[in-house]
Amino acid sequence: MLRELHISGLGVIRDLDLELTEGLTVLTGETGTGKTMLAVGLALAGGARAGAHLVGPGAKAARVQARFDVPDGWGTTEPVGSDDVTADWVEDGEVILARSVGADGKSSARVGGQLTTASALGDLSARLIEIHGQHGSLRLLDPSTQTAFLDRYAGAQHVTAVAAYGESYRRSTAARRALRQLEDDARDRERELDLLRYQVEEIRSIAPEPGETDALGAEESKLAHGERLLELAATAEEVLAGEGGVAEGSGSVVRALDSIMELDADAAGLAARARALAAETSELGRDLRGYREALSLEPARLASIRDRIGELKTLQRKYGPGDAEVLAFLDEASERLRSLSGADERLEELRSEVETLGPEVTALAAQVTAGRTGAATPLSDALEGELQDLGMAGAGIQVSLDPLPEPGPSGAERVELRFRGGPGQPWLSFAKAASGGELSRVMLACRSVLADLDDVPTLVFDEVDAGIGGQAGLAVGRRLARLSVTRQVVVVTHLPQIACFADRHVRVRKDDGLAQLDVLDDQERIRELSRMLAGLEASEHGASHAEELLAEAARSREAVS
Repeated sequence: MLRELHISGLGVIRDLDLELTEGLTVLTGETGTGKTMLAVGLALAGGARAGAHLVGPGAKAARVQARFDVPDGWGTTEPVGSDDVTADWVEDGEVILARSVGADGKSSARVGGQLTTASALGDLSARLIEIHGQHGSLRLLDPSTQTAFLDRYAGAQHVTAVAAYGESYRRSTAARRALRQLEDDARDRERELDLLRYQVEEIRSIAPEPGETDALGAEESKLAHGERLLELAATAEEVLAGEGGVAEGSGSVVRALDSIMELDADAAGLAARARALAAETSELGRDLRGYREALSLEPARLASIRDRIGELKTLQRKYGPGDAEVLAFLDEASERLRSLSGADERLEELRSEVETLGPEVTALAAQVTAGRTGAATPLSDALEGELQDLGMAGAGIQVSLDPLPEPGPSGAERVELRFRGGPGQPWLSFAKAASGGELSRVMLACRSVLADLDDVPTLVFDEVDAGIGGQAGLAVGRRLARLSVTRQVVVVTHLPQIACFADRHVRVRKDDGLAQLDVLDDQERIRELSRMLAGLEASEHGASHAEELLAEAARSREAVS
């Protein structure tokens, strides 16, 4: 519930703090004192459109803060706008909505001290507070709200049927959309299938292996230069092991150094190195001979390798720069081929699903239509009865069910609440037919007929008393009091017949041109009600009448409880 409201720089309000409690809070005061600006401030805190015209004379900015108590765990899983409400919004069981509007027209919004957008602020506040008045009651104009109102009135079993229809319609729509997509893509799919089959078959027929191109390239180079390699190997072998070659020379070096070592022991190291060199020369000669003998001239093998490399290069020009990339393309193409090849099976599944869900949607839509049709007239009657008691004699509400060309997300008909101000007047949509005050009373009638329309904890009514008085005002007051049993209700009113039902009565007055607030005690309430009745600050007759109103309100409250 709303616990505290702080406003500064808004219209005639320089700086005000209003603490609120459970039950019914009533704001009264003479015209022009700034009562309605409190409702405007709440609307701003709830994300309403802002403008420089709201900033009071001499103020740099208009600022509003609204502090709400929320239960433990509130909002940790429910979505707000495009984001989830997280524990970051809630601190110590509270949520604080704040709005600032500068004299230049620029505005900012915050939740719990964190910057946000006005739309996000509106999404969040919609679950905390609902404002009805000249610029409020907009939710009642929303077709989805009107549809939900009728469905809730039709009862829990009907609501279950509506939910079942919605799920069936969603599944049917998704299946039909997927089926259309597959059918529309059939020609392109067949073309892609043909291409994929060719690509997969081409790669599999050649069957490249990782690193094969590099290995074949090395072997091809060796075979292509076979004659030259033989010639060079023979030359090297002759130089190394031939008569007078390196091997023979190294043997002579060994013998000479051995003789030197016998005469000079210091030459032992040189002799050892010479023997190692001679051994390495001998081994190199043997290896060189083996290499030469292993060389062969195989024109057939060379031709085969070159053909294989040509095949691999053909694949690489099409599918990737190397063997690894070609094989990766093969894996992807094979997977895509399997996916597309299953499209025919998926088509049959979707056709079967569409054929099954079509009659199911039709049957559930008919069930929903029957429930709405059965509830429409009783709801109209109940609302009209409330309007008569609320001082709108002759006014009527019609619950219209207009069939749709085909069932939609919410059913096979469009639900619209229509209003007329009196007999002989045309039935028009709420947006075109009802004034701000009328909308407030219509919403009050809706609340009275269906107290659990939704779970918004705080309701604000401004102009609910427009055009009424006397017994109608008492009727409005009784209904507001009834609502305040389960919700926090805040009302801005000129009528003493409404103000007398307050659990907390706040008077708004002007002091040096600026709005001030007074929370009234019992005696002050009598004087304020007397003023509202007679237009005088003190009147014995007015005071007596005020006491009668308070007594009547007390009796009505006892009856409600």
